[in-house]
Amino acid sequence: MPVLIFVFLMALLVGVPVFIALAGSSLIYTHFIAGIPDFVILHRMRGGLAHVNIFGSVIFAGMSGTAIADAAGLGTIEIKAMQDHGYDTEFAVGVTAASATLGPIIPPSLPFVIYGMMGNVSIGALFLAGFVPGAVMTLFMMLYATYCARRYNMGPDQKFRWVTLGSTFIAALPALLTPAIIVGGMTFGWFTPTEAAIAACAWALILGVFLYRSLSLKQFYKVTMDTIETTAGVLLVVAAASLFGWVLTTTRLTEAGAAALLNLTDNKYIILLLINVLLLVVGCFLETIASISILVPVLMPIILKVGIDPVHFGVVMTLNLMIGLLHPPLGMVLFVLSRISKLSIERTTMAILPWLIPLLMSLLAITLIPELTLWLPRQMGMLK
Repeated sequence: MPVLIFVFLMALLVGVPVFIALAGSSLIYTHFIAGIPDFVILHRMRGGLAHVNIFGSVIFAGMSGTAIADAAGLGTIEIKAMQDHGYDTEFAVGVTAASATLGPIIPPSLPFVIYGMMGNVSIGALFLAGFVPGAVMTLFMMLYATYCARRYNMGPDQKFRWVTLGSTFIAALPALLTPAIIVGGMTFGWFTPTEAAIAACAWALILGVFLYRSLSLKQFYKVTMDTIETTAGVLLVVAAASLFGWVLTTTRLTEAGAAALLNLTDNKYIILLLINVLLLVVGCFLETIASISILVPVLMPIILKVGIDPVHFGVVMTLNLMIGLLHPPLGMVLFVLSRISKLSIERTTMAILPWLIPLLMSLLAITLIPELTLWLPRQMGMLK
């Protein structure tokens, strides 16, 4: 397993495209090290539904943009399906919680939008920067799911069928175009972030009303009111945090904080690791949008002085805060999944804790290897 991770990271560092690095490292491991025949890869692997759970979050991330929406929306379906196939409830809850963190990393992402507004950072670049870290997180989680499946002897769920995959993909293709409209429109300069959101909403309405016929007038009213309530709450926090940031700047408190930290060390990687510890603690107590709004004015001068790219830092900051959603005292994903699975907070917490291993490994890799974040925006001309 260490060989697989090493080959994948080395391939990225020398500039190999992400999809080739992922597929190539996996095939090298299965064919030359594990001795698995190539045709076996086409059938359902051990713990197949755990992998479906993770990859489902990859797809849903392109439409939700938040970890809580991912956990609440997919969690109800995924946990029940895994229970029906004989998986422990705790294991199902753990993989669902971990995969929910992909929601704000793979674009579009609400935390990226808020971070971009507060830090004056290109939202389009942030969106592109989330793809490779999202792939790294997916890889680490799927490796851990495979390890658990083999250790606890979880059998394959059902035989793989190309026909089923093809028919399901065709049915889902129109909905899958939603993230393509958002990210593609901004990347090619067709939309601003606001216009991209409007276009995606219009496309979703067309699908819901005319193609899937799943959106009634009553549901449309409820969705509209929920959106207004959420948006109003976010804007109130952002407005108050902007005033807070202005006060910190005018009183030179941010400069004093930066000077105090830089007196300890000027090594940007050590500073990043120290900030990671701070963010992991803050993420346990503060809501994500509030954390970003309060801390960006404080931390931005520090990272700029030591030469940390603000796009790279935005992804690192968001991932830290997403991990904070998974454990007490205020982890919202924890409470959502506890309610869905009907487990106590204590049992839900213990179910999630082992899944912090692949998440923290991903965080460490993304923190220490900036090219994982910056490679794609540079290739697309969003960064120099």
